[in-house]
Amino acid sequence: MGDMEYDIVVVGGGVAGLSAAVFTARHGLDTLVCDAGGSILRRNAHLDNFPGFPVGVNARRLLDLLEEQAENAGTDRLDARVTAVEPAAEDGPGGDDPARFRIETADGDRIAADYVVAATKNEVGYLEGVDGVGLLDRGKTFVDTDERGRTGVDGLYAAGRLAEKPHQAAVCAGHGAEVAVTLLEDDDGPFYHDWVAPEGYFSDRGRPIPPGCEEIGGAERRRREGRSLETMRERFAEPHPDDQETHPSLREE
Repeated sequence: MGDMEYDIVVVGGGVAGLSAAVFTARHGLDTLVCDAGGSILRRNAHLDNFPGFPVGVNARRLLDLLEEQAENAGTDRLDARVTAVEPAAEDGPGGDDPARFRIETADGDRIAADYVVAATKNEVGYLEGVDGVGLLDRGKTFVDTDERGRTGVDGLYAAGRLAEKPHQAAVCAGHGAEVAVTLLEDDDGPFYHDWVAPEGYFSDRGRPIPPGCEEIGGAERRRREGRSLETMRERFAEPHPDDQETHPSLREE
């Protein structure tokens, strides 16, 4: 428990939130993922239709890999339920109060952040009362956003199912990435390409290497591919140790 400061707080550690966190952290922004657990993926028996897995993948394994990817990108993680997100000051970043938002958790953590990405499926209690956030009741509650995940509050975004995206994991992961790129654009940083190009791809043609890109030679490419293959062999060497979780409505009292 304590006070913390981050550039970005992502509320929710499912596919949308973790995907957003990977992009913001790799761009160099201090990113914290706050997650209370309970991702719907942990209830799935098996996940089909996610890109890159031709016969599907264990849903808990995929979520673990996304968590590992976010950690490798430089994100921090806090296992806690967020109870409140409040605008901290009118002037926002660079003013008397350098952070736009104050975030509180059920454990008493207090976090200052310039940006917040809400990605908690249909949990919106921590956003109630925030002036400018539109909540939509369609049987389940969603956050009203524009086509890029922006809410009516500067610096506050919603991603994935919470932003009325279809519930498929691939869609929510993609929307998390799109929201992160939107945030980076709104932050006035250089455009983030996220490309790794062969050595000379830009420089041999007299072109500057774009922000978020890098050129690597053959030796480095082989090193990275070898590390990727070794990592995936290790992660998929055995069945996932965790059992499928049961939906709360089906649990015994």
